[in-house]
Amino acid sequence: MKALHASPIVFLNGPRQAGKSTIVQDLSKNEFPAEYVTFDSTTQMAAAVNAPMSYLKDRKGSLIIDEVQLVPEIFRALKIVVDELRQEQSDKLRGRFLLTGSANIMALPKLSDPLVGRMSVLTLYPISSSEAVDGKGDFIEKLFNKDFQTDDGRHKLSDIIRASTFPEISGADISERTNWFDGYLTTILQRDVRALAEIEKLSSLPNLLRILANRAGGLINDADIARDAGLNPVTSRNYKTLLKMLFLTFELAPWYRNIGKRLVKSPKGYMTDTLLLCHLLQYELSDIEKNRPELFGHVLENFVATELLKLITFNEKKLDLFHFRTSDNKEVDFVLEKPNGQLAAIEVKRSDNVGKSDFKGLIELQDMTKGDFACGIVLYRGRDVVPFGENLWAVPMSNLWV
Repeated sequence: MKALHASPIVFLNGPRQAGKSTIVQDLSKNEFPAEYVTFDSTTQMAAAVNAPMSYLKDRKGSLIIDEVQLVPEIFRALKIVVDELRQEQSDKLRGRFLLTGSANIMALPKLSDPLVGRMSVLTLYPISSSEAVDGKGDFIEKLFNKDFQTDDGRHKLSDIIRASTFPEISGADISERTNWFDGYLTTILQRDVRALAEIEKLSSLPNLLRILANRAGGLINDADIARDAGLNPVTSRNYKTLLKMLFLTFELAPWYRNIGKRLVKSPKGYMTDTLLLCHLLQYELSDIEKNRPELFGHVLENFVATELLKLITFNEKKLDLFHFRTSDNKEVDFVLEKPNGQLAAIEVKRSDNVGKSDFKGLIELQDMTKGDFACGIVLYRGRDVVPFGENLWAVPMSNLWV
């Protein structure tokens, strides 16, 4: 509601089925009285495409438009309507339009440029682990404050991962999830992709997505990905960008300050939902955990990456999320940086025990950043909080959700 009071247009984006429609419909009935329309309706979509200006101007009160990315023509019209209301100094300007979308239009300058300065953008991801267990969602604050808890053993990690997903399948069994994800990907790759871009090789997208899933948690090498997908490098990069726009994948940039340091400058890639990652790998989570320990390490890293992404969106204070790797392969999975340069770093381990060698990357980053290094932790599956040096701890994974 803060954004609606401050901006004429609020755009709530995020993956399909994350709960955006439910939230805005509830708002329209209670705190934010507004007319609700969805461009999932072919009639509404056709009317907006045919005459976008009239479609907006004929509505005098606040308007909620669901799945707005399906009608790109509406964005230029929104700019004109908002500017006209500004000239009239209308008291109805704030919170006039609440938009939702399953694509990040900010990656498309032709759509986003008209609304610069007129729109606030918020992102909604699937259920977080702290939401799933009614936790406080304050892990990042506790991280910087070095305030950690031992694990009381109430929740199994695999159960937490199964719950931390899309609302419709949170806690569902494997057959339900498989059917749901099959339909989910079909909708996105067949319908949403067509609405956003002209794709010559639409059939190559599922294969590209599986390739990216198999590389989750690894450095992105565009040449290797293009070769494995059977695409030229330019097409592969464009298709990869499209998958990010549709909130199927995301990337973490490398952390560095001194451009002359011998650090790896490649981003790392992840899937936006960890159960979707398992689906694309064609494994049940329990099978990976029991029989494929190395693969489970990548799945667990992906889970932590998505949890941090969700927690950052909840956090009102600006935070950036990176990874860190030196040219001699000392690495830290995740680096959180505040605007003042203060850092907290996280290494993820699938094991129940932690040793000194697990802190190599954290110590390297600590030595490099000196006083800016607030805290470094190894998140592991044990139950105890154990100090491993100044501002270094082994911390139970459960701190993510308690």
